[in-house]
Amino acid sequence: MPIAASQNAFRVGLIGYGLAGASFHAPLLSVEPAFRLSAVATRSADAVVRDWTGARVLSVEALLADPTLDLIIVATPNDSHAALAERALLSGKHVVVEKPFTLDSAEAERLGGLARERGRCLAVFHNRRWDGDFLTIRQLLEQGLLGRLYSFESHFDRFRPQVKKRWKEEAGPGGGTLWDLGAHLVDQALQLFGMPESISADLGRQRPEAQAVDWFHLLLRYGELRVILRSGSVVHEPWPRFVLQGEADAYIKYGLDPQEEQLKAGFRPGMAGWGAEPTERHGRLSRGGSVPTVPGSYEQFYRQLAAAMAGQGPVPVTAASAGQVIRVLETALHSADERRTLQLG
Repeated sequence: MPIAASQNAFRVGLIGYGLAGASFHAPLLSVEPAFRLSAVATRSADAVVRDWTGARVLSVEALLADPTLDLIIVATPNDSHAALAERALLSGKHVVVEKPFTLDSAEAERLGGLARERGRCLAVFHNRRWDGDFLTIRQLLEQGLLGRLYSFESHFDRFRPQVKKRWKEEAGPGGGTLWDLGAHLVDQALQLFGMPESISADLGRQRPEAQAVDWFHLLLRYGELRVILRSGSVVHEPWPRFVLQGEADAYIKYGLDPQEEQLKAGFRPGMAGWGAEPTERHGRLSRGGSVPTVPGSYEQFYRQLAAAMAGQGPVPVTAASAGQVIRVLETALHSADERRTLQLG
């Protein structure tokens, strides 16, 4: 059940009510009393009326011009993120943008500057910083349980042999799994290790009807450390989600964080079992045995954003850090096109 918004809650306008808007942003807002979902711009008006009593359905233009809104969330196709974020900032609103932030790193930098100039919060929804398995890995590395780390592998595989008619699988700008799943994997790697020295990338369109990238392999170099980020669309038996090999021990973890499926099933933060994994899904140290997975906590994004908008802390995901993800993805595309390793410096 939604938690009642406070009387002084920030009023939110949501642009887009597809998977991101309906299954992530709106449900997470509903459990944060600092926010009230006031308006939605979408062609799925019936779904909004069914799901959110009291939320107005507006055009994009009307929503952007609404003076009563404090925050605008951009949850639209990837190639529209930058333009809508800019319009929202120019209208004086705080802004959340779905990942990937932009499709151009220079544009990401420009939008970050615009937000600073306007004195508005600009945050990017890299929610998988709060995946339970990723939080567990951060903890293991901070505790030094693996010793010197030599390799880090991160896989996000699917079994989707048929190409669907949807924008994510089209050949246009921002389509394909590199911009979709790759943005998550790159962001997690940068959070742990910073910007790499160099990148080698191999991108593929493997399925017969594929128009956009549906397979990728990225190799990021950090001195002796090698970071491998991979995704396939026709993977019958998934690889481990994470494999870390260190001097002192190794960590292997299967299975995806449960929060996305929980949200789709109607679970919400605060409910019993939210973000928790069963024992059989826990990762293992080669020498140290099972490692309980830290519960995932997507709700932290909007909790931290509420504090930032109240002037009580930083935004949860800055434009600068999200812009670094875009720079890595850009470099990966060039590396694959040129079939060579590219330096980042």
